[in-house]
Amino acid sequence: MTRQSLFLYAAWLLALISTFGSLYFSEVAGYVPCEMCWYQRIAMYPLVVILGIATFRSDAGIRLYALPFSIIGAVLAALHYAEQKIPAFGGATPCADGVPCSAEYINWFGFITIPFLALIAFALITICLLFARQSSED
Repeated sequence: MTRQSLFLYAAWLLALISTFGSLYFSEVAGYVPCEMCWYQRIAMYPLVVILGIATFRSDAGIRLYALPFSIIGAVLAALHYAEQKIPAFGGATPCADGVPCSAEYINWFGFITIPFLALIAFALITICLLFARQSSED
């Protein structure tokens, strides 16, 4: 297995774990996702399929299609996290109905919330895709 394949596999595994994690939080734990959570899911869920196919085919060229999803997802997660942790960001996001985006279902160690977990996942997927690119050009 090449380095390129390992980075693609790692990116796919991160997307898969993140997807199952979000489904666990909403379907098992009963946490109702806010509007920003849905936008992050829209960015994460396709990555499972796209990166799964790319991993199976060892196709690092897929990064051109996957990177926009991971980068946009990271930006959305960062904005969501800022809304939770920085009072000045309160109300800056489009949450109008249902659960407010500032709600914190989990708050491990005083800073780890669900949007923080999503931000870390999107950032790691982006890094894996960038490394897959670099190793394919070697």
